[in-house]
Amino acid sequence: MQDLLPMTQTLSQLEHHGAFIQRHIGPSQEQQSAMLRAIGAASLPDLITSIVPADIQLPGPPPIGEALTEHLALTEHLALAELKAIAAQNQRYKSCIGMGYTPVLTPPVILRNMLENPGWYTTYTPYQPEVSQGRLEALLNFQQLTLDLTGLDIASASLLDEATAAAEAMAMAKRVSRLKNANRFFVADDIHPQTLDVVRTRAQTFGFDVLVDKAEKVLEREDVFGVLLQQVGTGGEVHDYGVLIAALKNRKVVVSVAADLMTLVLLRSPGSQGADIVFGSAQRFGVPMGYGGPHAAFFAARDEHKRSMPGRIIGVSRDAAGNSALRMAMQTREQHIRREKANSNICTSQVLLANIASLYAVFHGPSGLKRIAGRIHRLTDILAAGLRQGGLKLRYTSWFDTLTVEVADKAAILERALSFGINLRSDLHNAVGMTLDETTTREDVLALFSILLGAQHGLSIDALDADANAIPADMLRQDAILTHPVFNRHHSETEMMRYMHSLERKDLALNQAMIPLGSCTMKLNAAAEMIPITWPEFAELHPFCPAEQAGGYLQMIGQLSQWLIQLTGYDALCMQPNSGAQGEYAGLLAIRRYHESRGQSARHICLIPASAHGTNPASAQMAGMTVVVVACDKQGNIDLHDLRNKAGQAGDALSCIMVTYPSTHGVYEETIREVCQIVHQFGGQVYLDGANMNAQVGITTPGYIGADVSHLNLHKTFCIPHGGGGPGMGPIGVKAHLAPFVPGHSVVQLDGVLTAQGAVSAAPFGSASILPISWMYIRMMGAEGLKQASSVAILNANYIARRLRSAYPILYAGRDGRVAHECILDIRPIKEQTGISELDIAKRLIDYGFHAPTMSFPVAGTLMVEPTESESKVELDRFIDAMLAIRSEIDRVANGEWPAADNPLVNAPHTQMDIVGEWSHPYTRELAVFPAGSANKYWPTVKRLDDVYGDRNLFCSCVPLSEYP
Repeated sequence: MQDLLPMTQTLSQLEHHGAFIQRHIGPSQEQQSAMLRAIGAASLPDLITSIVPADIQLPGPPPIGEALTEHLALTEHLALAELKAIAAQNQRYKSCIGMGYTPVLTPPVILRNMLENPGWYTTYTPYQPEVSQGRLEALLNFQQLTLDLTGLDIASASLLDEATAAAEAMAMAKRVSRLKNANRFFVADDIHPQTLDVVRTRAQTFGFDVLVDKAEKVLEREDVFGVLLQQVGTGGEVHDYGVLIAALKNRKVVVSVAADLMTLVLLRSPGSQGADIVFGSAQRFGVPMGYGGPHAAFFAARDEHKRSMPGRIIGVSRDAAGNSALRMAMQTREQHIRREKANSNICTSQVLLANIASLYAVFHGPSGLKRIAGRIHRLTDILAAGLRQGGLKLRYTSWFDTLTVEVADKAAILERALSFGINLRSDLHNAVGMTLDETTTREDVLALFSILLGAQHGLSIDALDADANAIPADMLRQDAILTHPVFNRHHSETEMMRYMHSLERKDLALNQAMIPLGSCTMKLNAAAEMIPITWPEFAELHPFCPAEQAGGYLQMIGQLSQWLIQLTGYDALCMQPNSGAQGEYAGLLAIRRYHESRGQSARHICLIPASAHGTNPASAQMAGMTVVVVACDKQGNIDLHDLRNKAGQAGDALSCIMVTYPSTHGVYEETIREVCQIVHQFGGQVYLDGANMNAQVGITTPGYIGADVSHLNLHKTFCIPHGGGGPGMGPIGVKAHLAPFVPGHSVVQLDGVLTAQGAVSAAPFGSASILPISWMYIRMMGAEGLKQASSVAILNANYIARRLRSAYPILYAGRDGRVAHECILDIRPIKEQTGISELDIAKRLIDYGFHAPTMSFPVAGTLMVEPTESESKVELDRFIDAMLAIRSEIDRVANGEWPAADNPLVNAPHTQMDIVGEWSHPYTRELAVFPAGSANKYWPTVKRLDDVYGDRNLFCSCVPLSEYP
């Protein structure tokens, strides 16, 4: 049916015609109709009614806010204009607050070519290394940067933030400690307060005693397994901890040091002083403050502790041709394999932000970084000299970029600073603090003189005799840094642009092809959603600035929170968790605190279905709970009989159940309400994992189903991009009885927003600067659009399942043989008959131009496919055609046409070198490299990686010079 001519349409129809819904949802109405016919459904509503259990279907779309008039969606431009007006309420004061956050100058070449480039921000976690070599190289550079500056042996590819890294360092210290009976963790009293907050929260769940005192007092304490020091204290004092660290090492105490990345350019590395673990924030290497995040944390340790480290590690391996290639190393440490025995529950790191920091170092190089650090320090020296000359007392005699100035009229000085448009640190006793940075100008220093000394200070920057001894001589770095060629070749914008593009071309992102990952929801991250994150009104705010300066943020966060509350059926929402795993942890903490408030602290058992995500048991263990596995039946559903038995056996010790819905098997379980009722009957709480919310929004809600708490993967369902493995956001929705127990914050307290509970992340609203993405998505979709998105995601999955089921068995299905928003292809019979595995199919898909579906999860030997609502029928058919063609190739192996050890599948992927090299295979070069034709061909740059070689020959820094191009 053709559209009506414009002159026959109403004004309302004409205005609404350009709504964003049509941009976001891939299949047109005609394509949807064709797919519905293919699967035998009369209409989209009929399809949903036939799949989703009747007792959990909402009677209508949820009303998501008064601002959404009649629940209609806005166009991109109208939504951007509305958000721009909200952003304008943020006041862009000059920040000198410090505390681990500073203004930065993001090089425009990185801003445009990485942060604003879908070739970088739409990629997935590099579990398929052959299509991830570009971001893996950038991450390897990040690890090399970390190793050079920390002076340690092995580094991770980033953690969530500095405070989280501190908590991970404490947990790691306990794991590697030889003092098995010790249960105390000592923290120096001048670490950043938000870091101490998160450490205390984690220690409480682990049962550790946290001691806080002056660093030297640690030698007077007994039963200490680990120590946390900060190389430059929160007030600015530079510490030489070499002697203290040596004494602690003699006592077998594990020493962790928090450090500042820019400071380390000039200061001696903590590793050279004997530290076992060094961590900190990479924010000031080109990443905007963004009201708290996202920011990558760096983390390094000694080689003997490498298997106990949290987070991902990138290693140099080799491919099938014997060439160097990169991969995630030692994945056996991770939660998807070790579950509750994993080192950490962290699965979303901060890859995009780590890569920005990495490329910042590449662009500036060692000389540029030394110039930047030297200028910051020189301006601080000049500021210190002027303040002393003006008669003020500095609290410390050493510093890098931060001064604590003792003042008698603190309130007046803070008020005067505001009149100059400057924020000083205000939480210090009888003193104010100020931190300088790469954006600081001479005029800023003169303004600080006027604030602290009065307008008639009479000081001249050029005339001041700056103290050249503010950094103790023994603390000055003597060794060279960043000597690898990658940090010394790309300093012109031309070279930098080409280097970044060369990395981007090695990766497969959503701007090239569908990424059909089950349970990961790789949907459209629309340009209109991404634009606001680089607006200075959002990018430049310090997370601890006065609340009145963040009016736009607070309004946007408040609106988004209310929308999410209504979309989840909960009563309250906490935005602090900055990843899905952090959301799981925060939600479980809320349950634990709730039980404790009722005098039921003995409730410690967490029931987890056998099919659950690996982060579920890892998070439960981190929250101090005991994991008990609940069986699933042959159809993949939770075994209610086993659930009743396990819940009954737990009795008064039952804390909760963690359940994913729709199930991890891709089915709407009919008994989900009964699951909730059984757990509640025995006094437990229901944690509903939000990983599969993309099949719920607008159709049902966790609260309506009967759950008590859920985390929401904003980087899945609500369009924040995956960024190659992060950033993420995992806010938690809770019922009213759990609301008092969600995370609070020790530095920022806002009435009606945060509780008095301990924090789980460094900033009060986690990664606040990416929240505009989800705000824009909901605002442009409206209630009806969101429901339509969920419905089309289900339609797309069922279309794929229907068309592929004759070639690949669909492992689990619900009523009428239908699935939810994802389906599991069972490759085990194929492997048994032919020897071709799910891995072979995954690698062969690369030759067809696709990222592989999720492999061997939740069932070994399977592929789990989630198309999302953003892929059109054209792209779905292209993927289906590729899978059917691969099935035909498997048949040629089965009938003996190709040997089991030499065929296009086991040799996949094929590179450009396969076109020109020697060829002895029983299939043609054309079939090898152009199985789907030559149009828009994606070329992997390496052949299949040798995982065993990579772990047996662990090498986690930049490739040797002999192999560097």
